[in-house]
Amino acid sequence: MKAIVKIFYLIYQICIALPVILAATIMTAVTTIIGGILGNSDFWGYYPGMIWSRIICTVLLLPVKVEGKENIQTGRPYIIVANHQSAMDIFLIYGYLGIPFKWLMKKELRKIPLVGAACSKAGFIYIDRASRSGSRDSIAAAAEVLKKGMSMAIFPEGTRSKDGNVGKFKKGAFLLAQELGIELLPVTINGAYDVMSKQALKVTWHPMELTVHHPVAPVTAEASDCNEQVRLLSERTRDAICSAKKS
Repeated sequence: MKAIVKIFYLIYQICIALPVILAATIMTAVTTIIGGILGNSDFWGYYPGMIWSRIICTVLLLPVKVEGKENIQTGRPYIIVANHQSAMDIFLIYGYLGIPFKWLMKKELRKIPLVGAACSKAGFIYIDRASRSGSRDSIAAAAEVLKKGMSMAIFPEGTRSKDGNVGKFKKGAFLLAQELGIELLPVTINGAYDVMSKQALKVTWHPMELTVHHPVAPVTAEASDCNEQVRLLSERTRDAICSAKKS
């Protein structure tokens, strides 16, 4: 019976979900590009993408559960950090977190037709992790976004997990938080790896969950050395994310 359901779900993906997703992606990208040209990239860079993400999860029939949204205080910027299980993570955070933000994203995404142009017009920051100077410039650009009061979303692992487990965190997000005195907003993603792992070529039906934790404040009295402050901040944030991680 399960095998039959999987076959029907695959047929549904190809015949119904995929055309809807392609159409929604094109419409969202064009809307974002035009909106970005006309002005107010903060609005056009978030709301069309939020609706697009919800459309994708809905048309794929994927249940989404969100917990902890009461931990978000509106009207203040956060550095949003989440574990990175799958490409589906983008739709979960974009569609269901509920606060406007910009993405700090890998530069390879700029090459995607229409989507790359839309991300540029939305004011998202591209980062080249292979270039130390390029990474510094991207972090500096992200700092300017945060100083203007807009939140920034970062996957501190830098890439999708190969096995669904939480990997080692890079320092960028925590350096930003420490230098600017901005709280981190830890978010745990569950189920996205089961829906579409890094190696997968198709979507598998599975519920997904987004857990928003209490914000983590920059380290002050506990350590005077900058490297130690960043290490403690990274450790506390990772502990929060791992606390709600399901195997």
